[in-house]
Amino acid sequence: MSSATSPFPDRIELVGEGLVLRDWAEGDLAAMPELFDHPDIAYWTPIVSPFDEAAARARLDRSRRLRAEGTAILLAITVDGGAPLGEVMLRRAPEGTELGYAVGPAHRGQGVAGRAVRVMAEYAFGELALDQVILELEAENAASVAVATRAGFSLLDVPLIKGEDKGRPYALQTWGLRRP
Repeated sequence: MSSATSPFPDRIELVGEGLVLRDWAEGDLAAMPELFDHPDIAYWTPIVSPFDEAAARARLDRSRRLRAEGTAILLAITVDGGAPLGEVMLRRAPEGTELGYAVGPAHRGQGVAGRAVRVMAEYAFGELALDQVILELEAENAASVAVATRAGFSLLDVPLIKGEDKGRPYALQTWGLRRP
């Protein structure tokens, strides 16, 4: 384990649904801006924008720190353990264990996000013994709503999460997936 407080192992590789979810590595730094420096990602996610080499370094360092703290895991989405297509995240918080994802523009429309979310949910249910995982997303984000639906999530009857990020207000719906 990373530490006495972290529920996450030092290294993670999850395989399923034609994907390999693996730890981000130093060799991924050059590919990260192409994946994350995009208007859609800047608008719909809290990922910094513009996303350059310095942002990539900061994200890799943050990923490692969050893992060690036991707060979150951020994994590269790949088909074979090689080049990253995007990222899937699992974050433990008081409101629940949240999954999140971002897929690079060149890799969208292939079901990558939904498959990565299902693989991460299986990890949460099997290895972390969780009963439910959640997605928090804006109703206007049609692509993410479609991912939630295809991955088997249902809209939960809970209050909207309202806030502001990057100078714009948002209202997040909470979607849930229960252990099978």
